[in-house]
Amino acid sequence: MIIVVDYGVGNVGSIANMLRKVGAPVEVGRTEDELRRASKLILPGVGAFDNGMSNLSARGLVPVLNELVLEREIPILGICLGMQLFAARSEEGQREGLRWIDGDAVRFRFGPECARLKVPHMGWNTVSVHDSGSQTLVAEGSRFYFVHAYHLTCRNDADVVGRTSYGYHFASVIRRRNIHGVQFHPEKSLRFGMDLLRRFWQDA
Repeated sequence: MIIVVDYGVGNVGSIANMLRKVGAPVEVGRTEDELRRASKLILPGVGAFDNGMSNLSARGLVPVLNELVLEREIPILGICLGMQLFAARSEEGQREGLRWIDGDAVRFRFGPECARLKVPHMGWNTVSVHDSGSQTLVAEGSRFYFVHAYHLTCRNDADVVGRTSYGYHFASVIRRRNIHGVQFHPEKSLRFGMDLLRRFWQDA
């Protein structure tokens, strides 16, 4: 059973509906007991870093997520803000992240040659895949829908599976063992998003 974690900041309904379209068993989870039913987890997210971590903490979900992901090694997919929460911290706020990935979320900063680029990065873009292993969720050349002003910087390049170019190349797909993350929104990415969620369900 895939549990989509509802902590008040994610597009959970659209994600659950797309998972159902690809035939995956899915439920929305809001409590510790509901999360414990998961064979796989999805942590979505839209909005500010501190608000996301505050909501997870207020609902008492951080300890159970640590147990399920770090100790039991249940596969998890973080989407947009959900992926950024895997990091240590964000320039956007003051709270500590989950610290599952050695890195930070930083705001886009462009030199004079890219000064005309707008922030947030919004719209369709491609992903260049650096790892074609069996657990890679993204096919080379796939196009996804992005809406974000911050992106993850990883201190360990091995955690970066795919990159996207917007002024410069940034990490748009990450993986460390059972921990997967994407900066874009598969639930808004039509057939490419459906393919990614199918791969997460069947292969991760």
